[in-house]
Amino acid sequence: MHSLWRRLPAEQRRRGAAGLTAWLAPKATHHPMPDAEDGLIIAGEIGRESGLGEGARIMLRACGALGIPASGLQAGLLEGSERPGRTLEDSTAPLILHVNAPTLPAVLLRLGKRFLRQRRIIGYWAWELPVVPPIWRAAAACVHEVWTPSAFSARALEDIAAGRVRVVPHALAAAPVRPSHLDRAAFGLPEDAVVVLVSFSLASSFERKNPLAAIHAFRAAFGNRADRFLLLKISHGGHYPEDMGRLREAIAGVSNIRIEERLFPTADSHALTRCADIVLSLHRSEGFGLVPAEAMQLGRTVVATDWSATAEFLDGECGLPVPYRLVPARDPRGVFEAKGAVWAEADLGGAVQALQRAAGDEALRRQLGEKAAAVVRERFSGEELVAAHWALMRRGLSQRNVA
Repeated sequence: MHSLWRRLPAEQRRRGAAGLTAWLAPKATHHPMPDAEDGLIIAGEIGRESGLGEGARIMLRACGALGIPASGLQAGLLEGSERPGRTLEDSTAPLILHVNAPTLPAVLLRLGKRFLRQRRIIGYWAWELPVVPPIWRAAAACVHEVWTPSAFSARALEDIAAGRVRVVPHALAAAPVRPSHLDRAAFGLPEDAVVVLVSFSLASSFERKNPLAAIHAFRAAFGNRADRFLLLKISHGGHYPEDMGRLREAIAGVSNIRIEERLFPTADSHALTRCADIVLSLHRSEGFGLVPAEAMQLGRTVVATDWSATAEFLDGECGLPVPYRLVPARDPRGVFEAKGAVWAEADLGGAVQALQRAAGDEALRRQLGEKAAAVVRERFSGEELVAAHWALMRRGLSQRNVA
């Protein structure tokens, strides 16, 4: 049986596993809704360098700064799940799972029915297309609510969890990470060049992150100028040798572009971003856009595709949005595809103009960076997280009073 299973295409295996675990996983009981004890259990890939892991860590830090009692719980497929401690088992605090829908049922099975009994389950999900694929639907029955970091994601998720979706952006400004003291020399960056940073994980889809467009735009804008430098900060490249081969071929023989594959602690990653003058993201779609948002928080000039979730916080007053056209979403890995879904193709000429404008005007970069940091302080203060927590507690109190 195992041999036959391995012969199936990867997408069929993925859908089959998701469907089976969704059928086996415990379902959310809405009538009556479980009580909600004060505080939150934040679960996910807390120890892993990934967007989901970072989202869970941001929420944990924000809860501490905002006075919301919270505990962290390792829960994921790649790193496994902790056995919940007795304190967590005995509480009825809501569980916020930073695990995307296709794998959430499997994580629930690992956590066990005893831990989940009489507990409110909330999926913290982000999706990068306007249409949610069928593989996500079954998991909606396993959660009481869905929280999501952007209105863009919320519109798509409403299709599978109507009336149960709440926008709770990443509370970046509630407990900001202080960059370490590492400087350009520590990262091997030239002191006398305008540095452009492209940062992404290959686990998040080569096609969606669209790094080849960033390379083409940089080369068209600056050629081999020694005073212009592009750093490609790439995570998890070792798992995707074909993608890395495409990137190395695209920069072969180019002296002012370099790849950086080392994984850094969060404070050092922020220091690297602070060392850059411009952060470039010619993504095809984002469910939130942590890299652009964190760059804005650090006062960097961000050049990004003017579509999907990043368009909700980046405009011409705080960054340089790049025009685009919508095209059918096509992902060779089959993950970011859904019937009728589209995503953006950034305009290369617009990206070149934005890069040249930002690189040639230090005063403009300073102006945009100051405005960008102010936008992050205002938009991602954690106000929505406080409101979401209070709504959970209020409903719990209401139910106890009725009883």
